Amino acid sequence: MFHRWRFLILPVLMAVLAAGCSPAGEATGEPAPVESPVVVPGSADLPSPDPTAEPTLTDPPSPSPPSETGATVEVAELPIGRILVDGAGATLYAFTMDTAGVSTCYDDCAAAWPPLLVDGDVTVGTGLDAADFSTVERDDGTKQVRIGEWPLYYFEADSVPGDVTGQGVGDVWFVVGSEGELIRP
Repeated sequence: MFHRWRFLILPVLMAVLAAGCSPAGEATGEPAPVESPVVVPGSADLPSPDPTAEPTLTDPPSPSPPSETGATVEVAELPIGRILVDGAGATLYAFTMDTAGVSTCYDDCAAAWPPLLVDGDVTVGTGLDAADFSTVERDDGTKQVRIGEWPLYYFEADSVPGDVTGQGVGDVWFVVGSEGELIRP
């Protein structure tokens, strides 16, 4: 493991030392060029970087942030069935530990399963009945979209529209069908 970190630490340390010292030990004010490629921790499984290419760091797509005005819920036809997604196609889930339509997912839970929040109206797509949707107030005063008695959530590990990686997690998280039913395996 140490051998991986030395490729990150050694070039950075050398660049810092070289940037502040001239060969005689006097500060030059000019940074020294870094000739080693930058290695991002956690990238050991990626192909070796091209030493002539500029390093880049990209984040995987994340669920849509809470809407400042309204939220859109639509239906997507996937191999698992007709399921609820947001306006960008991100899959929506329900948590079976929620009771009486109230969310029980906070703190670490909400970090992994962000709620579908809205500060305005819920817009529904074709094939959905707007009367099935409402909001429930969370402990922090935000409003979470729900269908029937199910508050709706994203799963942080879903990275592209149509991902359903949260399906069945812990046998308590399930995608939600177009009629508001939980789709269980």
